[in-house]
This record gives sequence, structure tokens and C-alpha cells, in this order.
Amino acid sequence: DLTAEQRALFEGLIGRVAYESVSVFDAPQLNAATVGYRFRDTLLNIYYPLNPLSGPAYNPLWYRVSAGFVHAAHIQPVSIQYNEPLASLPENGKLCRVTIPFTAPYNYSSENGWELISQYLLYYDSNHWVTAIVEGPDGQPWYQITESWEGVQYYAAAAHLQPVPDEDLSPLSPDVPAGEKRIEISLALQSLTAFEGDQVVLRTQISSGVRNSGAAGLPTETPTGTFNVNSKLPAKYMGDNRLTDTLGDRYLPGVPWTLFFAEGGYAIHGAYWHNNFGAPMSRGCVNMRPADAQWLYRWVTPVAGADEWEARGQGTRVVVS
Repeated sequence: DLTAEQRALFEGLIGRVAYESVSVFDAPQLNAATVGYRFRDTLLNIYYPLNPLSGPAYNPLWYRVSAGFVHAAHIQPVSIQYNEPLASLPENGKLCRVTIPFTAPYNYSSENGWELISQYLLYYDSNHWVTAIVEGPDGQPWYQITESWEGVQYYAAAAHLQPVPDEDLSPLSPDVPAGEKRIEISLALQSLTAFEGDQVVLRTQISSGVRNSGAAGLPTETPTGTFNVNSKLPAKYMGDNRLTDTLGDRYLPGVPWTLFFAEGGYAIHGAYWHNNFGAPMSRGCVNMRPADAQWLYRWVTPVAGADEWEARGQGTRVVVS
């Protein structure tokens, strides 16, 4: 049993089911008895995390919940934080991050008024460019969000999005020569390591592409070779039956901290739709925990300003093996 002090560390920890359904087991092991199921977007009160020897080895993280134990693979750790709406916006808009488990976006037109968008939600740790402040359907401030893809616009409650401070977008290690920075990705180890010369400055788990099924279209395996970051965006719209970064075609608005590095749309970026880092999960991109992806976004070149939607140029070297 945990002590009262240890339990206090995990008080208020919440997990969102990020898959169609997950099993609840009577013990923290995949061959234990199933005692129930929890379905997409259900919020779970997590008593505490644990790393039992039963594994699995690539991702041994489990969560103790009220009915038993759930493996962490498809449980997104989230919190609930409401925000004071901005009174005004910079000319180029303001990057904002969702700080509640999910929020429902709406469309607005003079003909139909406010209409719920039923195809998708905006999830915790997704990033969005806010381009206007309006009065929403509840009479409270709402933000107009403009997505990176074809200027798609919709609206969400301002209290659910936190403006990203400029200091959280400032370059890291700007005095290190660009040529001294490099990223090495091991597909065998499912790891990413960032170097400044010979010094390791970040090492973290990733989820790369699954093995190609042989279906028509772009390969789902992450390409190997030596590349360079050529485009970086703090928020990127993905999905909608195009090259997606999940195992199913669906909408992925606000993918955070995206670094394109290989022809065909392959990128390193944060992932809010799973928590199974250490195992291949994507259709070719390199998934990272959002906090690690933000650090990497700030560290790599090309350098981007706080109000810059996209920075292009031959940037940091990426070696995938």
C-alpha cells in the first residue's frame, strides 16, 4: 500500500480513454482476468501509476483505477485547468493549448447560427491558432480557431484554451552552432536522442511507423536514412482521410510541435491520441510525448518566432536507423 504522502502525489490524476475501448483487469498484467471495459473519452480517476515486472517490457506503465487496473497504452494523462480569456490578440493570432480533457468545437454562420461539429473533439495538449475573440453560444468569450490546413475555421470556448507564453516558444541552446545539433532515431529501440556535439541533451521513447501492410499508398514504416528538418509548425491539422498518424483514418486537429523531415509528409510531433511510447503506433511519423516534442521543437533549427505559423529551411540533421 502507498503511504498517505505517496497517495497525495497522485491526487487528482485523471486519464482519458483514447481508444475505442480498453480492458480493465483484476491485476496489472495483460493475461489477467478482464473485469470490465471503458470506452473512448471516458475519464478515469487514477489512484496511482505502477510499473510491475509483468510488463509488457516496452511499456510497463499501468494505472490503478476504481475497478481494477488498466494498461497505459491508450490512456492519455490529462488535467482540468480553466483559463482567463484574452482581451485582445496579436496581429498574427495567438497559439493556444487545450487544458481540459476535451472540448467540443462549433461552426457559426449567419444562416444557421451555432452548430456543433460532430466529427471530432479538441483534446488535451493539442495546439491551435486563435485568430479572433467572439461571443459564443453561451454568451461567454469564445475563440475563433484557424487551422493550418486550407484555412479551416471553427470556434471553441476560450476558457478551455491556454495561451502559450512567448517564453515557452523561445529557442533552446541558441548559442550552439546549428551544425552541432543532431537527432538520432532508433527504430529498433523506439528511442530518440538529441545531441549537441557528443553531449546527449534529450533521450526519450517514441512511437514510429508500424510495418507496412502492403496496401497501396505511402509506406507506413518510418523511412530510414539521413534527413534534415525542413519545416516546423507548432500546430498542424492532420487526418481527414489523408496521410494520418494513427491506425485509423480520423480527424486530428491541432497536432502539436510538428517537425517535417522526409519527403512524403513524415514528421516528428507530439501525440495526444495514445500513451504507448516504446512501440510502433503510427503510419510513418515519429510520435513523442507532447512535453518532449515541445522541447525538441524549440531546440531544432530552423528557428521560429513566437507568432510564426511555419518556419522553413534546411534545419537540424535527423538520422533514422
